[in-house]
Amino acid sequence: MEGGKPSLALVYQAVQALYHDPDPAGKERASLWLGELQRSMYAWEVSDQLLQLKQDVESCYFAAQTMKMKIQTSFYELPPETHNALRDSLLTHIQNLKDLSPIIVTQLALAIADLALQMASWKGCVHTLIEKYNNDISSMPFLIEILTVLPEEVHSRSLRIGANRRTEIIEDLAYYSSTVVTLLTTCVEKTGNDEKMLIKVFRCLGSWFNLGVLDSNFMASNQLLMVLFQVLQRDETSTNLHEASSDCVCSALYAIENVDTNVALALQLFQGVLTLETAYHMAVAREDLDKVLNYCRIFTELCETFLETTVRTPGQGMGDLRTLELLLICAGHPQYEVVEISFNFWYRLGEHLYKINDPTLHAIFRPYIQRLLHCLARHCQLDPDHEGIPEDTDDFGEFRMRVSDLVKDVIFLVGSMECFAQLYSTLKDGNPPWEVTEAVLFIMASIAKSVDPENNPTLTEVLQQIVLLPESVHMAVRYTSIELVGEMSEVVDRNPRFLDSVLNYLMKGLREKPLASAAAKAIHNICSVCRDHMAQHFHGLLDIARSLDSFALSTEAAVGLLKGTALVLARLPLEKIAECLSDLCAVQVMALKKLLTEQSTNGKSADPTVWLDRLAVIFRHTNPIVENGQTHPCQKVIQEIWPVLSETLNTHQADNRIVERCCRCLRFAVRCVGKGSASLLQPLVTQMVGVYQVYPHSCFLYLGSILVDEYGMEEGCRQGLLDMLQALCMPTFQLLEQPNGLRNHPDTVDDLFRLATRFVQRSPVTLLSSSIIIHIIQCAIAATSLDHRDANCSVMKFVRDLIHTGVANDHEEDFEVRKRLIGQAMEQHGQQLVTQLMHSCCFCLPPYTLPDVAEVLWEVMVFDRPTFCRWLESALKGLPKETSGGAVTVTHKQCSTVCLSGASNSQVMSETCVSESNLKKIIFSVGQVTLKK
Repeated sequence: MEGGKPSLALVYQAVQALYHDPDPAGKERASLWLGELQRSMYAWEVSDQLLQLKQDVESCYFAAQTMKMKIQTSFYELPPETHNALRDSLLTHIQNLKDLSPIIVTQLALAIADLALQMASWKGCVHTLIEKYNNDISSMPFLIEILTVLPEEVHSRSLRIGANRRTEIIEDLAYYSSTVVTLLTTCVEKTGNDEKMLIKVFRCLGSWFNLGVLDSNFMASNQLLMVLFQVLQRDETSTNLHEASSDCVCSALYAIENVDTNVALALQLFQGVLTLETAYHMAVAREDLDKVLNYCRIFTELCETFLETTVRTPGQGMGDLRTLELLLICAGHPQYEVVEISFNFWYRLGEHLYKINDPTLHAIFRPYIQRLLHCLARHCQLDPDHEGIPEDTDDFGEFRMRVSDLVKDVIFLVGSMECFAQLYSTLKDGNPPWEVTEAVLFIMASIAKSVDPENNPTLTEVLQQIVLLPESVHMAVRYTSIELVGEMSEVVDRNPRFLDSVLNYLMKGLREKPLASAAAKAIHNICSVCRDHMAQHFHGLLDIARSLDSFALSTEAAVGLLKGTALVLARLPLEKIAECLSDLCAVQVMALKKLLTEQSTNGKSADPTVWLDRLAVIFRHTNPIVENGQTHPCQKVIQEIWPVLSETLNTHQADNRIVERCCRCLRFAVRCVGKGSASLLQPLVTQMVGVYQVYPHSCFLYLGSILVDEYGMEEGCRQGLLDMLQALCMPTFQLLEQPNGLRNHPDTVDDLFRLATRFVQRSPVTLLSSSIIIHIIQCAIAATSLDHRDANCSVMKFVRDLIHTGVANDHEEDFEVRKRLIGQAMEQHGQQLVTQLMHSCCFCLPPYTLPDVAEVLWEVMVFDRPTFCRWLESALKGLPKETSGGAVTVTHKQCSTVCLSGASNSQVMSETCVSESNLKKIIFSVGQVTLKK
């Protein structure tokens, strides 16, 4: 921080401005200045002094939060000899400030917990804290707060403490867990029905359950469990206490997911939850939705925990089916938010039963699923006074979508046809209100695709009845009927005699604004499934496409209609496709030409993305079957359209969004005709490179990868494509070499290495023999630490595929050349690559990226095992062996074990080789890859 340590008066002034300055600009300046202070070394001393002054809540909160943040992210700044003083100071602060504000106590508790986790010299911190404050009732609230956040912070992503230290801490907490529970029990006995204290106790107990260190036998006989259920059974329990109690029970149930090893505690929780049914009914009677939701959470967690037991021994012991009855009671609640809580359980139950595939079990659970479906159909009903179509985007619309997904997943237990027929009979035999009819049709639409369409008179009858619906029925019923018709496209395909009446019905909907998008989606579905039958209706589809903007369609629905039209177009005779494609594209091309003319005459710039997206979807889905030697029927059309696309790209070259749409359109055009687009290759590449020099849009790199994929194996194209790669790489490297360039441009990293990978796959020797390969490898090594899913994946795939070209003897005549070139590259960059990968795994990358890194290390090891082991040993020796808090992150023995694992011929690398959690995972991942190979 420039200018040295700031005065406390200046800091206090900035805090006041942050909270109280009426000018937003003043608040912003204060926030930036305070952020800079928090990142400086002075923050330690300033925070400590502000907490000592205890001037007001705002300054103390800022100081407490700063102290927590510094301990989490900058603990290394403090020399080890200051750690004890910091601990004592924090404990003094939390005791002195315990009555000022709960949020300050929480921040200081987090600071103390994070310090304890990193400070290896603070042995038995739980025991120390309990001994120090156990007998002081006024200190109990902050003591319990520390004991609550301590287990929560063990797995915090903010603290990189290493697996050795984490294991040590968990073992230590497990050792003292009974002491903590005894403290909590004593606290409840002393404070009686003090609500605030009970909330703190239950939150703390839940935190220790979540860590999974409580002794289940000890807990099964503990008084706290009884108190917990007594609180939940009492009608007068407050909302806050009820929520804390519910959270605690859910944590306990989650902790005993392995029921067989926690039988005593499992039985106590099972019996305790079953006693809450009466309390649930009382909450319903009092219309206390918060409590109803809490009870449903508990019942759902109970069912989740005992799911395997219930499926294994239904109706026996802890497989008692009363658990499902509790969920179905909740499903009967009039508020749909209640039943929604249980959806994940029903998904899992369906998944279990589907995998087991036992008809006897299916018969046991079928009645429960039938009752669930009945409840869901009722919950999907719109309000009787609802006007217009159902809303898809509000909360209720999203609930209905989730219902649809759930119904699809569990319908096999009831039988799709039986359920469909039963639902139809309720409409056919009765005269239900419109809202009931609409909900039944909605559920029917959810399962229509799973009903066998072959020789099914019920399906054809439903289809006949729907297309005869009068226009006088409620708009929502018509809307959902159209959706159902779209879902029954397989039935139409098997019964083409209905095609004309179905299309007439959908065309009526297309002309009405509220129904237009649903009708367009249904026509799209019919086109996708009934392509051959729809060929005779192509000109009707073409007429719709020509007047697309005369219908009130969403963008998605309009594009869907064009997709369906293109799918049908591809089934026409080859000699008709060119003319029909030209007609289909003409509207979009004319619109683009009009925009370009307006741009050149009056300088008015209009957005062409609508037309580009429509052309893209046409090219993407026009895939006629073309025999070898035949000219692709789309080739001539695309050549004619190219000048318009080229001019559009030039006109909007500064606009990344429009350029992306242009490139997407060109990508599908190239894919559409394949080698038939050869005449476009030179002008397209020339234009791409020219624009990229000025405006480095990453989509040009992606489009380049498509060109390499299509033409990279053509001898006459390789040098031109390599020139393209080199021309695109230079501005790319300049962009990525800027400060934080890799992090600020992940799309560029992603697309660059997609392009490089395509070259490796299509023409590896061309790339490996070029001068640019060294720069690409160096860029890849730098980018291995990039914490971005897609970009990191592309980098790892490039490096893996590159090395693999020197490993895989595919009997191609250039294998020895590839192997020699890869050997030269690895000799130059191998050590740097392995070192960077190990460092990235330990300190930069999230766990989900590790299997990709393992693939790379596997290829390096297969290419040259002895050299790889030397590189790995050197990389491991360079890792820090201790944290700033004195905890051992990785022992010499562990490093040696890793190196021996890599050097041996064993096919398994133990997960316990390394202590740093990510390092451990990466070596384990290498082992998993080894096993797969």
